[in-house]
Amino acid sequence: MIDLNADLGEGFGRWTLTDDEALLSVVTSANVACGFHAGDPSIMRRVCELAAQRGVRIGAQVSYRDLAGFGRRAMDVPADELADEVAYQVGALEVFARAAGSRVSYVKPHGALYNRTVHDAGQAAAVVAGVRTAAGPDRDLPVLGLPGSLLLAAAETAGLTPVPEAFADRAYTPAGTLVPRGEPGAVLHDPDAVVARAVAMAADGAVEAADGSRIAVPARSLCLHGDTPGAAGLARRVRQALEAAGVRVEAFT
Repeated sequence: MIDLNADLGEGFGRWTLTDDEALLSVVTSANVACGFHAGDPSIMRRVCELAAQRGVRIGAQVSYRDLAGFGRRAMDVPADELADEVAYQVGALEVFARAAGSRVSYVKPHGALYNRTVHDAGQAAAVVAGVRTAAGPDRDLPVLGLPGSLLLAAAETAGLTPVPEAFADRAYTPAGTLVPRGEPGAVLHDPDAVVARAVAMAADGAVEAADGSRIAVPARSLCLHGDTPGAAGLARRVRQALEAAGVRVEAFT
């Protein structure tokens, strides 16, 4: 059983990057950009409406405040400021999710923030503090992150459900972390390879690392990047291959 998530709403004004409508016909969870790395109020509203119509769960994809760098540049943000910015982003998306008859069901960091919270305890705790503020004291708002990351550990400690996630189109180090995007081969572009890795991750919980070793990837959700050329077609192929392999595709609980 695997959840399929995709990064959606990654545009700004007249600029559009992701094919939101096509991807929402395939995925079970939508990571919606909340304005800090991409997205604007109108895009957020539109994606929430489309997701609600299709029964796709809405997730807040929170980021460092970095529109120019698409949230992929390393930044040093004080913990209290980061916590406030995470809560702000989740709250903004919640307004549009509720207006569409749904609500924010989980939170996932984006880009540099995602990778930083794998090993930085302070930044991981700040993200979780922001999620807890947005969720309130009694609500569980699941957090997506890399298996074994400090982010997921902090989420569990705070009483939030940690959801381990894998990436079919990204290369992994032998330690189970993502190969940095600036390195050769960090992003896989061969559709056949991406589909095969998706099935291996979902069915076997393992994948081949960049050095050829086999590593465990105990994921409950599988990310399909929305900014990849031909992302919607590739997502359909992945879902079809998963179902053909006997993997049930449904949102995590």
